[in-house]
Amino acid sequence: GLDAGMKIFQEVKDTFGCSVLTDVHEPWQAAPVAEVVDVLQLPAFLARQTDLVEALAKTGRIINIKKPQFLAPQEMKHILHKCQEAGNDQLILCERGSSFGYNNLVVDMLGFGIMKQFGFPLFFDVTHALQMPGGRADSAGGRRNQVADLGRAGMSQGIAGLFLEAHPDPDKALCDGPCALRLDR
Repeated sequence: GLDAGMKIFQEVKDTFGCSVLTDVHEPWQAAPVAEVVDVLQLPAFLARQTDLVEALAKTGRIINIKKPQFLAPQEMKHILHKCQEAGNDQLILCERGSSFGYNNLVVDMLGFGIMKQFGFPLFFDVTHALQMPGGRADSAGGRRNQVADLGRAGMSQGIAGLFLEAHPDPDKALCDGPCALRLDR
């Protein structure tokens, strides 16, 4: 549950001295998660849920806003506006690809320039951009072998940085293994 998760996050912070970022999926979770976690992430599929956006914003924590796969880059301004109206301008934008047909995501490099104009740091979630939703019988597929190429393409756009998922053994990961990097890379 939530309490057990927060204990794990606190242990990670204490052990490694690092900041922690995690998704928040429901408005009631925002305040308790913000007591421990440094950066709250608004998941792409939930980014248009006004009650969740407002709850995250009201915590005062940094919010990493994942661009929904179904949203044009210029439409991110509406999510930013909701956060600012709720009193929070500690915002990060995160590109993670757009739906292109079935089982495929693509990244429109022109979208980086559009989102940079909003004046907030822009990151690129390379590993999720390489997902192939529904590409495997029981989970998402991915194209891990293209992480370096796509990451370099993103950085060429003058963005703030990359968001990368990693796992000690991606082939055994419970989630997103096909597009995750190996920790030793």
